[in-house]
Amino acid sequence: MAATAMEGTAVTALRSVLFRVQRAAENSGRCSDQSRVVAVSKTKPISLIRQVYDAGHRCFGENYVQEIIDKAPQLPEDIEWHFLGHLQSNKVKSLLAAVPNLAMVESVDNEKIANHLDRVVASIGRNPLKVLVQVNTSGEESKSGVDPSGCVELTKHVKLGCPNLEFSGLMTIGMPDYSSTPENFKTLSNCRTNVCKALGVAEEQCELSMGMSGDFELAIEMGSTNVRIGSTIFGPREYPKKQSN
Repeated sequence: MAATAMEGTAVTALRSVLFRVQRAAENSGRCSDQSRVVAVSKTKPISLIRQVYDAGHRCFGENYVQEIIDKAPQLPEDIEWHFLGHLQSNKVKSLLAAVPNLAMVESVDNEKIANHLDRVVASIGRNPLKVLVQVNTSGEESKSGVDPSGCVELTKHVKLGCPNLEFSGLMTIGMPDYSSTPENFKTLSNCRTNVCKALGVAEEQCELSMGMSGDFELAIEMGSTNVRIGSTIFGPREYPKKQSN
């Protein structure tokens, strides 16, 4: 009974999020379909994800390799999975092999992981993999991501040196202190300007993945095309035991 109530709440919450996304997009003069909602389902059971899927949502995200490897084969193949967490080289092959419907890795933060993804994509013969370059816009040592000053160099490497990867844009994680969030988002937007100039591509072709449960409306108003929303849809996360990538 409790599980059913939880699932019903998640569907209601999803609809509320989609409405808020639409409103934020309209406030910034954009179309709501320009902002993808990634429902971040880490620590949540298959039954809850399926309920949100049955409500029509198709884009889900996970932070841990083992968790997405466990979940993806139990869920419909038309789900578009995003991997959001720090990715270790020794987990790349198992991730790509187990999740053929992996649509995007949002957390490429150095040349080593880009090269490894590129090689594994080629070796298993899958279509080019969309990736975002993660930028540490807050300067926090606890966060992954390339320094903004190194963003152009890394994106050039991905775009020009990794033929089996499709560079799709930039990603950042804002600070817990939301008063600093606008500056983080502005930094990522500036990085996009520099990257697009260096690569000779239009800014509209370079996604910005920024914004989570506490700040996604602001993120959309500041240009985000991809928001990652977990607890607002699925409720507080539960960590039964320490997980690793």
